[in-house]
Amino acid sequence: MAVTIIHKVVALMLAVCVDFSLFYASGFVVIHNVFGHLARLWLSAALRWSAVSVITLLTLGDLKPLLIRVITAYSLLPAVFETGTSAFYREESQCGRATDVRCWLMCAAASLAAALFWEIIIPDTDEEAASKEQKQKSRVLFMRVLRLCRPDYPLMLGGFVFLSLAVIFEMFIPFYTGRVIDILGSNYNHNEFLTALLFMGLFTVGGSVSAGCRGGILLCAISSFTRRIKAKLFQALTKQEIGFFETIKSGEITSRLSKDTTLMGRTVCLNVNVLLRTFIKTMGMITLMMNLSWKLTFLVLMETPITGLIQNIYDTHYQRLYQAMQDSMAHSNEAANEVVFGIRVVRSFNTENHEANRYDKRLMETHNLKTRRDTVRAVYLLARRLTGLGMQIFILYYGRLFIQKGQMTTGSLVSFILYQSDLGDNIRTLTYVFGDMLNSVVAAGKVFEYLDRKPLVSTDGKLKPDQLKGHVSYCHLNFAYPANPSKTVLQNFSLELKPGQMTALVGPSGEGKSTCVSLLERFYEPQNGEILLDGEPLKSYDHHFFHEKIAVVSQEPVLFSGSIRDNIAYGFTDCSMEKIKEAARKANAHDFIEQLEKGYNTEVGESGSQLSKSERQRIGIARALVRQPRVLILDEITSSLDTENENKVLQALASCPNQTLLVIAHRLKTIENADQIIVISGGKVEEQGNHQELMELKGSYYKLREKLFAEGNSPQ
Repeated sequence: MAVTIIHKVVALMLAVCVDFSLFYASGFVVIHNVFGHLARLWLSAALRWSAVSVITLLTLGDLKPLLIRVITAYSLLPAVFETGTSAFYREESQCGRATDVRCWLMCAAASLAAALFWEIIIPDTDEEAASKEQKQKSRVLFMRVLRLCRPDYPLMLGGFVFLSLAVIFEMFIPFYTGRVIDILGSNYNHNEFLTALLFMGLFTVGGSVSAGCRGGILLCAISSFTRRIKAKLFQALTKQEIGFFETIKSGEITSRLSKDTTLMGRTVCLNVNVLLRTFIKTMGMITLMMNLSWKLTFLVLMETPITGLIQNIYDTHYQRLYQAMQDSMAHSNEAANEVVFGIRVVRSFNTENHEANRYDKRLMETHNLKTRRDTVRAVYLLARRLTGLGMQIFILYYGRLFIQKGQMTTGSLVSFILYQSDLGDNIRTLTYVFGDMLNSVVAAGKVFEYLDRKPLVSTDGKLKPDQLKGHVSYCHLNFAYPANPSKTVLQNFSLELKPGQMTALVGPSGEGKSTCVSLLERFYEPQNGEILLDGEPLKSYDHHFFHEKIAVVSQEPVLFSGSIRDNIAYGFTDCSMEKIKEAARKANAHDFIEQLEKGYNTEVGESGSQLSKSERQRIGIARALVRQPRVLILDEITSSLDTENENKVLQALASCPNQTLLVIAHRLKTIENADQIIVISGGKVEEQGNHQELMELKGSYYKLREKLFAEGNSPQ
């Protein structure tokens, strides 16, 4: 380490000595008029660059890109400075006439500042590779968004036409403003004055009308694209497996649907058009400014790297804070959704204040991030305005000199200042739009992440047999939930469900009964083993066909806002009213439905809130029965039914011939009537048989009966 530092110090000292000697030698050449001024400048720069590069290479053994850039800026800056001075003022600067240490130090400091500016804008580190990869990814995402905008191409084309017209009209307004001032300030000509005013009015009206048409058309394109991408994303989300929704928080999903899709619309329909408008206008204004005064134009363009540096620093900090704020807002929405969804639990446990404080804490995190974001933006705006003000002062100072020398008129200077003010805004807009497009593309990446995601539970099966018996076999299953993969719920689990028989699953809570139902419904895929339906794996069946033939009724059936008729026929498009009523009779729901004022057209309210728990349960049963499934799964459904309704439902189910019935229930009557009873413990089948056989064993089932089945549940 010490040797490396010594090598670097020696290299620096030798380079300084050699360069200082060449710098004074160039001054000697100037004094004796050996070469012309410009020839001497660039020859000196070439010699200094070569000498410093060779010494650095010999002492350090390697020239890194960073060193090459620093040496290049250091060597060429004096020549560039002198050439610019000669071009502007047709004379040499003080450093051109007298070479001393002060000039050498000034050039060294300026070159180091230029090198520092380069490294901030374009760093040559590992971050650069990551940045290039990110930019490449952003370009790919941008092209995908552009392809999704294909239906909106006609609108975008119309917006581009009006955009071009608006730019052309707006560019000539400052020119005629200066023309009017010149006419008023010199020999006044009434006809020329009226002509200039007429053109100004025409360009103003044309620019306003074109800008309005452009804005309206682009807003239509944005709305069309946003609607389409939201529908596409929602469709992709509904196809994901159940485990996806257990691992992804609802606040994040709603944030993608509501905010990120809107940002995607801005990516092309808004940002690209703003980018094109600003670019075309900038090029046109620079051309007109060059015609007015090329010297002042070059002076104005010197502001561009400073503006770029400020914008680059701002974008870096703003994007990081913006992403953190988006995540924080998603967390806040999630906290609010949890409380609204579980308001009964919150009220039962008297945790209103706790939840309010938790939500306020989330909001405070978002507020702090917004404050930091706004502070960064305030500092950025201050720096930007100071830069613009400083440039205007320079323009006024040099413009006065050029007017005195007769190189431009007062009206030309006014036009130039108007162009310069607009040009600065356009350059800042260009840099801002790039940053905003990056934000939009990041949002698009998150949306595409969901659009491209393939469900872990495949729905690509094609099997649709004409006859389905409903014979189900669980074959050596091992399963753990995706949200908790370390906890195995089912271990080497095997079970057979035969057509025409009722199978009851019993056991303590959390032992795997409902998991058997979830796997049979293909909400999840087992890690090992498989489930067969009539000897074929479940995944080989057509998705729509499979869920027509296998129906489930849960303990808490979910009803959707709409009528009772819509809920019974939910997902069954070709369902007649006769079938709906027949299913309702089997579920013992027809009588109470007919007593309602609107009958089957009665609105159930949000999540069925207008109905009692028992009524919701019976409608859930009718919704399953209307499909005439070959396999029917009842998961604790009789817990919400009284004895009379339960008896009627069970009698109706018993009348369905050759139907495979799987029941999870705690009521003794349901368990006693089952053809086979399966006792599950620890994710395995512990006992199997009918009620009488298991009671005679006096094993786990017998103990569960004594523990779980209270006397009030005993058969009448």
